Amino acid sequence: MDYRYLGTSGFKVPALGFGAGTFGGKGPLFSAWGNTDVSEAKRLVDICLDAGVNLFDTADVYSDGASESILGAALKGRREQATISTKISLRAGDGPNDAGASRHHLIGGVERALKRLGTDYIDLLQLHHFDAMTPVEQVMATLDELVRAGKVRYLGASNFSGWQLMKSQAAADRLGYSRFVANQTYYSLVGRDYEWELMPLGLDQGLGAIVWSPLGWGRLTGKIRRGQPLPPGSRLHDTAGFAPPVDDERLYRVVDALDAVAEETGRNLPQVALNWLLQRPTVSSVLIGARNEQQLRDNLGAVGWTLDAAQVARLDAASAVMPPYPYYPYWNGMFAERNPPPVPFNVPTEPPA
Repeated sequence: MDYRYLGTSGFKVPALGFGAGTFGGKGPLFSAWGNTDVSEAKRLVDICLDAGVNLFDTADVYSDGASESILGAALKGRREQATISTKISLRAGDGPNDAGASRHHLIGGVERALKRLGTDYIDLLQLHHFDAMTPVEQVMATLDELVRAGKVRYLGASNFSGWQLMKSQAAADRLGYSRFVANQTYYSLVGRDYEWELMPLGLDQGLGAIVWSPLGWGRLTGKIRRGQPLPPGSRLHDTAGFAPPVDDERLYRVVDALDAVAEETGRNLPQVALNWLLQRPTVSSVLIGARNEQQLRDNLGAVGWTLDAAQVARLDAASAVMPPYPYYPYWNGMFAERNPPPVPFNVPTEPPA
C-alpha cells in the first residue's frame, strides 16, 4: 500500500481508506448502503489491515451511531493499528442543540463518539458541514481545545465551500489554534467540481483531500451503461435523491472511456476510476466502501499499478466540463503570465456559445 502525507500535517495515511458507512444499516439511506454487523465488520477490517488499509472513516450520523459502535467493536484489541476518522456537526438527535458546531455539541459529540468507538482519542475529527450560526473563532477554539486535551489528533472539514474553509483557516492562524489539515470531499470522474476552487485551495493551504463516493454514488461500477436500464439491486433505486446529480450523456461518455481503458489494462471499471483519482493533485486517500468481501477485494485492486499518460488523457477528456465563472480556462489564460493556474484544467478552451 502506498502511504501519503495528509496535507502538510506530517502524518501519513494509506492511498485507499475504508468508508464504514455500510456498518449498521439503520434508516432508509444507510440500509441501502449496507447492513454490515460486527462479525462481518471484523472480517472486512481483517482484509483491510492485511492490505495496509489502516484508515477507517465513519460519522456520528451513520446509522444513528451504529457505524461508530460496530467499527469500535471490530477494532477492539488492535486500536493502535488503525487510524480512525469520524465526522460531527450534522443533526444527531432531536434536541435543539443536537446539531451544528457549537461548543456544546462538539464537546458532547466527541465524548459520545469516543464511547461508541471504544477509544480515548480520535485520529482525525472532521466537521461534517459548515455551521453558519456559530462564529468560526468559537468553532476553531473548541476544536483546538479538543486537540490540546488529547482527545483529537488532527482536524478536517467536509462539504465546505472554499470561502468557508479559508475563513476557518484564517481564524485558526490569527488566533494560534490548530488548523484543518484534511478536506473530505466528493470527487469522481463524473464529479470534478472539486478541481475548480477546492483543489487550488488545498494546494495553497496544505489540505489533503480524502475522497468520498469516488465511484460517483455507484454510477461507475460498470452496472450502468448507455441504453440499459438501472439493474435490479442497484442502491440508486433507493438513494438517487441523495446522490450528486450527473447528466446522463456525460455519464455514458465517461463509462465508454472507462470501458476502453479497462480493456487495455485488464482491470475493471471501478479499479480504473479509482486509479485515476489516485493520480490527482492533493488527493491523500480515496475511501472505498464494501458491502461484502468480494467488493472490498475488487476495490483493493485499484492500487499496485498506474494508468499511463494516454489513458489518463482519455479519461480527462471524456469527463471534462466547462467550469463556471471565474474559473474559465480562457479567462485564466489572459492573465497566465502574472497568475498561472495552480493546477492544469483539462476542460474545453473555447468560451460557451
